[in-house]
Amino acid sequence: MSVMKELSFEQALQRLEKIAEDLESEDVSLDMSLKHYEEGMKLIAVCNKKLEEAKKKVDLLLKKEGTGFELKEFDEETREAAE
Repeated sequence: MSVMKELSFEQALQRLEKIAEDLESEDVSLDMSLKHYEEGMKLIAVCNKKLEEAKKKVDLLLKKEGTGFELKEFDEETREAAE
């Protein structure tokens, strides 16, 4: 499990894609499908954690009226305002 935590988001996503390809194959046994499913669920948890960490880090600096900057958490509203 510690190896899972060390994976980057991209590595975990790439492995998930490979698992999906394997599961789409008609050659996969039920036992192997269950192993893939279990690994996939762990990889999804890793990806979700990495995304949450990234979301927390993605803050927008908005110029406060004449007094510097204000740190504001990134969300859909602030994304739309920035566009």
